[in-house]
Parts: sequence; structure tokens; C-alpha cells
Amino acid sequence: MTSLVSGRSGGLSVSAHGLVHIYRLEGNDVVALTSVDLEVPAGQLVGLLGPSGSGKSTLITLLAGVQRPSAGRLRVGEHDLSLLADADLDRLRAIEIGAVLQSAVRNLLSYASPEQNVAFAQKAARRLGARELPRPREVLDLLSLADCAERRLVELTPGQLQRLAVAVGMATLPGLLLADEPTSQLDHRYRDEVLAAIGSVNRSVGTTVITVTHDPEVAARMPRTITIRDGRIGAEGHGGEDFAVLGRDGSLQLPPDIRERIAPGTLLRVQLNPDGTVLLDPRGRQVEP
Repeated sequence: MTSLVSGRSGGLSVSAHGLVHIYRLEGNDVVALTSVDLEVPAGQLVGLLGPSGSGKSTLITLLAGVQRPSAGRLRVGEHDLSLLADADLDRLRAIEIGAVLQSAVRNLLSYASPEQNVAFAQKAARRLGARELPRPREVLDLLSLADCAERRLVELTPGQLQRLAVAVGMATLPGLLLADEPTSQLDHRYRDEVLAAIGSVNRSVGTTVITVTHDPEVAARMPRTITIRDGRIGAEGHGGEDFAVLGRDGSLQLPPDIRERIAPGTLLRVQLNPDGTVLLDPRGRQVEP
């Protein structure tokens, strides 16, 4: 493994400040992300959680450089993605950011072997001047797939196919790996294979990993989780415990179980106690939304 990772500087940090993204849908403006503040240190493994439509996929596409933010700052490593020229953004996506789309087959060439799939994923990086890329079999070995290098994809198990999709995302040993539901549609055995492979990549290569998941068991295995609700960072999890996140603008999203018990428009008295704890006291009276 030493020869594979030699010369690398490790993972890339992620930093977002006041991030906003608005898109047009049927003639209307839709706010997908609102004032998102986020810090992910280099080399961290993070699970990204949230209900459908919360903004998870939008955040992933912004981090991947597929779309540009409408407002705010977004940095990957030393690169401000909102300011990069198109050519520099292309190079960043080809060499330093790896992406794994949901469903393994969307990441793979069905007619090519695993080795050929990884080699194809490296073509753009080589064209843009990347040097000393790992050999495809070295990447496959990183995901415990070296013995499958020349097999046909139809001969691989679902777990092997998903690990191959991760290998394609890791083809250039990027500093940031973004994975969208990499364990969906897998049973527990294959899910655990993929999680072990992602963990190995994170530990041995130092790649920063952000993975979207809806699976509570997967989230429980992540050292850090970030929950997006209604286009904002709603909560963070550390060591199995969830915490609400105070936004830069002073906003605070209450956990869903509390929101179910307190009606929208309810007046809350905010009280700072002498011991430093904060009390939210619902007064019972509601205002019109």
C-alpha cells in the first residue's frame, strides 16, 4: 500500500459558508439549499442524511463541481468552486474529486472488465496532465477486487459491483470521494462489504469521504453524520448522539420528534440558565404563519 499512496498529500477539506442554491422548475424559482454552513476536515468520513427533497443530492452535485452555487462560498481544499474557471473545474473533477452515483451500473461500462473500467476512469485525468496515477490493478486491490480484474461484470456479485463502482470513483486516488447511496439495494452482507471497503479507502489513502445514506444502520457506523432538513443543516451526529446546529444567522432546526409536538407558529421563550443550558419554553399561544 505504501507505493500506492506515496506522493499523496492526503484528503481534501470541505468548507461552505452561507451556501445557497436556487434552480428553475416549471418557470418558478426553487430554493434547494439555504444558508448552509459546513466544515469537513481533510480525511474525515461523513454520512449525509435527510429526507427526500431535503437538499442532499444538490449539496453532492455542488461539491462535485457539477453545478455552481447561487450564492455563498464553497471550497474543496484550496479551491473556491464558485470562482474556478471551467478548465480548472474540469481538472479538479477529473483528478481530485471522485463521485459514485446511486446504483452501481450507472458508474460502470457493462461491456468492459473491472480493470478496463478503472483504466477508462483514469483517461480524463491523463489527458489533463495527471502523472503517476496508480495502475488499475492497484486500485482494484485497494477494494479487494484484484482477483476479479479480468472477469465479466455479469459474473460479479452485487457487492463486488458496488465495490467496483467505488474503485472507479477512486481511480485517481482523489482527495474527496462523494458516494450517493452506495449501499442501497444491497443485503446486509454486501452492504457490509461496501462499508468495509469505503472505510479502508478512508484509512489507508486518507481520502475525505462524504456518503449519502437513508439506512440508520449505516449512519450508526459513521464517526460523524450531518442531517439536512429543508435545505439547511438540521443536525449533526457524533458518537451515536445527535445535536442540533445553530446556523450562522441564528436559526435553529428542532428535531422532528419535537417539531411534531409543537405546532408551527407557537411562541417559544428562550431562556439562558446560569449553568449555560438553554431552555425553550412554549407559551401555548400561536401566531398566524
